[in-house]
Amino acid sequence: MTDADIPFRVGQAFDIHAYSDDRARALVLGGVVFEGERGLAGHSDADVVAHVCADALLGAAGLGDIGQMFPDTDPALTGADSVDLLRRAVSSVRSAGWRPGNIDCSVVLDSPKLAPVKDQMQTNLSVAVGAPVTITGRRTEGLGALGRGEGIAAWAVALVVR
Repeated sequence: MTDADIPFRVGQAFDIHAYSDDRARALVLGGVVFEGERGLAGHSDADVVAHVCADALLGAAGLGDIGQMFPDTDPALTGADSVDLLRRAVSSVRSAGWRPGNIDCSVVLDSPKLAPVKDQMQTNLSVAVGAPVTITGRRTEGLGALGRGEGIAAWAVALVVR
């Protein structure tokens, strides 16, 4: 069996971002800006949810990871919109002969609450990917670095099909 004979592939990804000390930095998750919340540190807008979705798709397609495709040493990507980076990753996945089937993402944080904007996050990401993206929020119950409010983590699984 050759790679061309494989009808689908699965990728999984993990990403974590610490909170930024820059009080002017916005918190962006799934393309939604959370007003009044502390932003995450990162070269782009630090949208950990969009990042992990891109990584899962790139991994499924065998195209490396978001850091290889969009290095944090590229000054052109400073403050970049991560949902746009996700769109660009999807374009590469499609160019490699795959199309996204779906992505399932779990976000680990105690605040802010995702439930009020979860539908908007899913819509933003699904439109960018061209396939269903589901989001679930998980609480830390006060455990570990995330429980101490040091950052936000996310996991994703993506399916790509020929």
